[in-house]
Amino acid sequence: MLEAEVGDDVFKNDPTVNALEQKVANMFGMEAALFFPSGSMTNQTAIKLHTNPGEQLICDKYAHVYNYEGGGASFNSGVSCKLVDGHRGMMTAEQVEAAINPPDFYHSPLTSLVCIENTTNKGGGACWDFEELKRIQKVCEEHNLAYHLDGARLWNALVAKGESAKQYGELFDSISVCLSKGLGCPVGSVLIGSEKLIYDAIRVRKILGGGMRQAGYLAACGIHALDNHVRRLEEDHGRAREIGAILKELDFIKNVEPIETNIIIFELDQSVLSEEIFLKKLSENKISIIGMGQGKLRMVTHLDYTDEKHAHFLEVLAHLN
Repeated sequence: MLEAEVGDDVFKNDPTVNALEQKVANMFGMEAALFFPSGSMTNQTAIKLHTNPGEQLICDKYAHVYNYEGGGASFNSGVSCKLVDGHRGMMTAEQVEAAINPPDFYHSPLTSLVCIENTTNKGGGACWDFEELKRIQKVCEEHNLAYHLDGARLWNALVAKGESAKQYGELFDSISVCLSKGLGCPVGSVLIGSEKLIYDAIRVRKILGGGMRQAGYLAACGIHALDNHVRRLEEDHGRAREIGAILKELDFIKNVEPIETNIIIFELDQSVLSEEIFLKKLSENKISIIGMGQGKLRMVTHLDYTDEKHAHFLEVLAHLN
């Protein structure tokens, strides 16, 4: 970061930001990219560019754009969400097609966008079947719908499934990817798309307050992460599987959802150990996890979760009861 050459990215004069954007665009085989401070702002910009007020997007009921972006789709773009009851945050092409409102029926919102999230957060880090994504793309093409990928954890999916960024670049109209989370950057997401879409995205980013000046200090982290931290995501996935295996052996664990990447979602048997006591015992050992509501708890492995911390955590888990 200290060695980064910087300029003013609000005027697109920061050479390190420009290099990061070009690098990500090239990785996906897409025309252009734009650096953002957050993944939510990246997704919200894409929604704004693909829709008009009063229209509707289709997403799974677990989707981040619906559940965790503060109602931004309605606030920023004036659109509603048609929720699909998929499996672990993933819907089928048939479900998407069934959710499209008739375009000539003006009593219902005009469907204009389909949003996908890969990997799925509430779905426990589940990876989409690429063939299903291709089938959904065909539905979008037939019905003249835009197709956006919330790829906050797409790097995890690429590593877990042995897929390439270019495969996704060929499929979607826009893609957002996160540089923090598993890749370890302090800040940053990138929106990728056509030159026209990214040109328009600069204005929306400015309106949302996302223009940053000497952002090259942050972009340098993104370049380093892409060069050094993508393949190491396999380590996170392995540690997550080890945690899941230990959890399944504990008598106070009711259920552990399937683990494909770096997210572990599980439920306690509260007749054996209450959630309050469980979280208190973890806290006493300086371990923090997240509650997702409805009795579900979530753990995520990442760059700063080291072998030493992993061994300590497994030891704590084994002796909790």
